[in-house]
Amino acid sequence: MSKKIELLSPAGDIERLKVTLLYGADAVYIGGQKYSLRANATNFSINEIKEGCNFAHKLGKKVHLTLNIVFHNEDMSGVKEYIKEVVDAGIDAFIVSDPFIISYIKKKYPNVEVHLSTQNSTTNYKAVEFFEGEGVDRVVLARELSKDEISYIIKNTNVDIETFIHGAMCTCFSGRCALSNYVTNRDANRGGCAQVCRFAFQVKDEKDFTMATKDMNMAKYIGDLIDIGVTSMKVEGRMRSLYYLATVIGTYRNIIDDYYDETLTEEKIKIYEDRLAKVANRETSSHYFLKEADYTDQYYTGRVEVSNQDYLGQVISYDKDKQLLKFIERNYFEVGDTIEVFTPAGEHLDFILEELFDDEMNSIPVARHPDNIYYLRVDTLINIPTYSMIKIVSRRKDNE
Repeated sequence: MSKKIELLSPAGDIERLKVTLLYGADAVYIGGQKYSLRANATNFSINEIKEGCNFAHKLGKKVHLTLNIVFHNEDMSGVKEYIKEVVDAGIDAFIVSDPFIISYIKKKYPNVEVHLSTQNSTTNYKAVEFFEGEGVDRVVLARELSKDEISYIIKNTNVDIETFIHGAMCTCFSGRCALSNYVTNRDANRGGCAQVCRFAFQVKDEKDFTMATKDMNMAKYIGDLIDIGVTSMKVEGRMRSLYYLATVIGTYRNIIDDYYDETLTEEKIKIYEDRLAKVANRETSSHYFLKEADYTDQYYTGRVEVSNQDYLGQVISYDKDKQLLKFIERNYFEVGDTIEVFTPAGEHLDFILEELFDDEMNSIPVARHPDNIYYLRVDTLINIPTYSMIKIVSRRKDNE
């Protein structure tokens, strides 16, 4: 078997970068404060890019930077200076769609990889072959491709291939959208997407109409992607929460490792899919991978998106001697609930919460104030480091 496939995670800020790498990503992709398609994300200053690269490189991992907007004339002002700044900060690769930017980076900074963005909507081996000739190191394929099409491209080209495996899908072809610009004057191709495709439109019969897609979930087909020779598996979601990223990246890390170890069973896949389903707020599909996408992969007459309340808190520290776990709360829970702590190393610990304390160590029955600091008592031999997560398993009323 060839080199182990890369698990590539989004990171909207420095904390997300650290969490996703700790939970098993081999590389992260980030946006700077210029030229990125997620202008509404926090994004990274030059100093934060440098900090993120230092953190990643100490772990033997990589940082890719998006430079993938559709450039207009005014966007060219200062772009060369910006490229130099981020190269000096230590990034390993640019994700680009503009032909001039590709050419400029390859000539000026030959030691930095250039990855062709999915915004280029690459769907055939001849296009991949062309960009390979332009010096591109990796092509991020359009999301509208089947398993057979991806396999054919890999067999007939020599460049690394990256595909998406999880997260939101664009209603328009690989992000080539004019809806946002037309309806809200926010250009989706320059970082301002208003997600108009997720709006509910009222039609004559007073029903809501929407063209929104279901999310992508390829958990069942990771082995197929490895077998056909995909280089990198990409998760969407630079604006997703720490809990979401920790769960999704940690789960796909488990799936990939189990597949290589030949320990991935149907029973394990069901556990992993259940874990992914509980952190999502939309239905999922494999979209084009097995068949031409159709109405079953989209919402046409409205949808229900339920905010996830499973995420209870993020661990700050654990004192083994005192058996006290310090955490910052995210959602309501109480003594008597069954909760789970999971760690970046992939360890999971379930227990009934018997003692809960506020930040002054007063015993309390309920944690009801998000962003407050609390303590809980837990006796365990496992290491519970910073960035471990706490989630609900079952409520007290269900346990009684």
